[in-house]
Amino acid sequence: MGLLLLCFCGTVAQAENWPAFRGPSAQGIADLPNPPIHWSATENIAWKTAIPGESWSSPIVWGDRIFLTSATDKGVSCRVICINATDGQVLWNVEVFKQKPTRKETQNSYATPTPIADGKNIYAFFGEGGAAAVSFDGKVLWTNTDHPFYSRHGFGASPALYNNLLIMSYDISDPKDEKLGWVVPWNKSYILALDARTGKEVWRTPRGMSRQAHGVTRIEKIDGQMQAVTDAGDVIQGLEPQTGKVIWSIKNPGEGVVPSLVFGDGMLYASSGFPTPIHNEKTYAAIRAFKLGGTGDITKNLVWEEKRAVPMIPSFAFCKDMLFTVKEDGMAQCLDARTGKVHWRQRLQGNSYAASPIVADGKIFITSQDALTTVLDAGPEFKELAESPINEHCQASIAISGNHLILRTEHNLYCIGK
Repeated sequence: MGLLLLCFCGTVAQAENWPAFRGPSAQGIADLPNPPIHWSATENIAWKTAIPGESWSSPIVWGDRIFLTSATDKGVSCRVICINATDGQVLWNVEVFKQKPTRKETQNSYATPTPIADGKNIYAFFGEGGAAAVSFDGKVLWTNTDHPFYSRHGFGASPALYNNLLIMSYDISDPKDEKLGWVVPWNKSYILALDARTGKEVWRTPRGMSRQAHGVTRIEKIDGQMQAVTDAGDVIQGLEPQTGKVIWSIKNPGEGVVPSLVFGDGMLYASSGFPTPIHNEKTYAAIRAFKLGGTGDITKNLVWEEKRAVPMIPSFAFCKDMLFTVKEDGMAQCLDARTGKVHWRQRLQGNSYAASPIVADGKIFITSQDALTTVLDAGPEFKELAESPINEHCQASIAISGNHLILRTEHNLYCIGK
């Protein structure tokens, strides 16, 4: 029987920090008792700071510092930036290395992976697969550019940290024949673990037959042991984080998976990705819930699936036995996380969606690509509480700093709140 280390809605350890993509729980859950819900580009804004370059990585926060990545010089210069969370001042902006940009979708950037922090250092990945560690005072500690990344979509995954191991998915496609790893499964993708202290490779686990994806590895306690849970096109896997040994796997047909896995009530919730057929086998888009626990192929642990309003880009949010999702076209829904029953389904007003929702104080914050944030009650009835516009292009997910929301747009970083 699988036993999951639960993250309850609104109760998060180390809540003063937001150290990685979607926060300390990696599920977008914030311990923020009274978050702002009304703002505009000029109202209820503590500060606004211009950010150079192009990047869709989300900001992270540790104490009074905000860290984010960017790529300038048309994607060549890979940079880590530190912002004072109190007043928005840029404390430092360092180049960690240069890269040679290759193909990506226009919707992507050359600095899309969100960095991760451990209280002393920031660890960042960039579009061509290079990684770097930077100290909190802006000193580059190491770089590793030994693992080139190519995908028709570009790089979009973000790293996880476990016991000085920096774990990252390299779900790639073939630059010579792009259908391999994109439309057609292949066996060249892998999960990589670097020593966070040195940047040296510790282990590399072949993914097996799979296709490209952009998910974030999660460290979860399952069956009494810590596991690194990672997904790609067509497959979800649980690994021993110290060695990379595969413990279990799930078949989840689809390619280009972007939504990151979420967990709750002993179950795992996943998107199938885009339903591209495999060897003439018909596939379909679905939200799927699997019961955790076991070894080997545990695809039989499927509990339910929902084929309507399936997100291809934004991640889900789990709160109080409910699963909240938003599709790129703005169709939001609330599902019973135990059964898949639809509590409500409603289209939001924003102009398409890419950012992942966050949960705070019993509220869901959903931000569109024109930076319109719709605030909903996190309950089984649809209740809209606010619509707060900024009217700038936005694909990064909201972060939390103290009693403020941190929102990154195409050119600016906003600190929302008094």
